[in-house]
Amino acid sequence: MTSLTRHALLLTALVSASMLHAAKPPAGFSALFNEKDLSGWRGGTTFDHRKLMELPEAERTAKIAAWTATLTQKGEKTGLVHWRVEGGELVNDGGGNYATTEKDYGDFELLLDYKTVPRADSGIYLRGVPQVQIWDINQPDMAKAPDRHPRLGSGGLFNNDPRTPGRDPLVLADKPFGEWNHFRILMVGSRVSVWLNEKLVVDHAVLQNYYDKKLPPDQRRPIPARGPIQLQTHGGEIRWRNIFLREIGSEESCQILARRGDEGFKSIFNGRNLDGWAGPLDVIETKDGVMIWRAGKGGTLYWNEELTDFQARLHFKVPPGGNNGLAIRYPGKGNPAYDGMTEIQILDDNYERAKKTKIDPRQVHGSVYGMIPAARGYQHPIGDWNFEEVTVQGSRIKVEVNGTVILDADVASVDLATVMAKHPHPGKDRKSGFFGFAGHNDPVQFKQIKIKKL
Repeated sequence: MTSLTRHALLLTALVSASMLHAAKPPAGFSALFNEKDLSGWRGGTTFDHRKLMELPEAERTAKIAAWTATLTQKGEKTGLVHWRVEGGELVNDGGGNYATTEKDYGDFELLLDYKTVPRADSGIYLRGVPQVQIWDINQPDMAKAPDRHPRLGSGGLFNNDPRTPGRDPLVLADKPFGEWNHFRILMVGSRVSVWLNEKLVVDHAVLQNYYDKKLPPDQRRPIPARGPIQLQTHGGEIRWRNIFLREIGSEESCQILARRGDEGFKSIFNGRNLDGWAGPLDVIETKDGVMIWRAGKGGTLYWNEELTDFQARLHFKVPPGGNNGLAIRYPGKGNPAYDGMTEIQILDDNYERAKKTKIDPRQVHGSVYGMIPAARGYQHPIGDWNFEEVTVQGSRIKVEVNGTVILDADVASVDLATVMAKHPHPGKDRKSGFFGFAGHNDPVQFKQIKIKKL
């Protein structure tokens, strides 16, 4: 072999090696890392993104600038810049603050590769919330960390409460040190699925809000609807490449959620007419598989089969300022919010702006009307469909909208002296009744309405 041939083969090998990490984003994805510098990234740390956004602009800007300044400082132990680009790879020496996207994201699919070293510990924060865990299963400090499962490796939602879904990965999927690992992370609402090296390690689990963990359960908020992606640093070198993200729109989000956990549900709307329903049937127009509430019409339309404990699934769409409700254990007459167990609000999240009026927190979307407020800000934009699941079990009600649990509360614990209406609520403790819709004159739309008896 001539020297020229050897040189050509070496050049080919170098080009091929560079192409391994210079992959183009898959269709629909965008590159978060340009393989040249930290454009599009800022500094960050373990800090509640909600609180960051609530700071005065000058204070928020100063805090971010201080975090960002550490990215290009040299570490005392390594003598290296904390974050640097090397051969098209994003490299961290184990110190400094976290590489954090300047842009915030809602629902997304994230792809990335990482390679780390023995005794390293890192993670990927989703919407600023820790974290999809990356760590060496042979940590020397295992005796000091009894809450870590000693053999389950990377990929779990480590900051979830112990023994809750997603906390520990389903299987051990890490590759040996020196090899690249590949993550695929799907996030819809607060529900997260993780594949590590093509193996499913987290299956549609709720990412809990780390920043509220010390609060009583009934005071904890779900994670933010939007926030940054963060690459954590934690004491050992880690390399990143092929960081690609695809934002997920409302329609796909609803489809993903509707496909999950649908076993045992029965459709109660045939998409053509109101067979099986009772109440003022003239309040509804049925068209193309959709129930459309007629403008200017009120009343309670209900599925004519009495229920005790159940789950309801449905898609809804509200106009600006739109108002409707889910009648829960409705007796077939009277006011569903008082004569029934309750009414769960269906309301435009921007109702106050649309109507230029103030409402009580116990009137926002998903609330147990007038009694228990739901978390706000998880609806899709006006004109888009939303997916909702409501669970009624005993005196407890849980409401999940677009993949985020916005209410989980016990109606029996409500002190009627404190409720919004400040008067008796004869139906609050009902054990059975009908499920339906409480219309308030607005053209709210519903489709794919299903019930599962518990």
